[in-house]
Amino acid sequence: MALKIQKSFNEEEQLWVLVLEGEVDLHTAGILKKAVNEMLDEKKESIRIMGDQLEYIDSTGLSVFIGTLKQLQKENLNILVRNVKPSIKKLLNITGLDKILVVEN
Repeated sequence: MALKIQKSFNEEEQLWVLVLEGEVDLHTAGILKKAVNEMLDEKKESIRIMGDQLEYIDSTGLSVFIGTLKQLQKENLNILVRNVKPSIKKLLNITGLDKILVVEN
């Protein structure tokens, strides 16, 4: 399955909204990384990842989140993850990422 990415900036909340649809894995993580870098080059703000349509993410995809989070934390910014499927929430719990990312459900 492919990955579709929609990105927009929410002026009211002053953060990026990233809608991910499909799978983030070895084959699609580069696409995600490129999209995130373009966003942060334009405006460095927190990112809300909408996970409603995210079917799967592997360690390669999680590493994109971690690398991005390291950049954002230098500016006291964060990654917020909203509405992820139970299997992805479980993965965030197992890896401990639920402690460093803001998980909203």
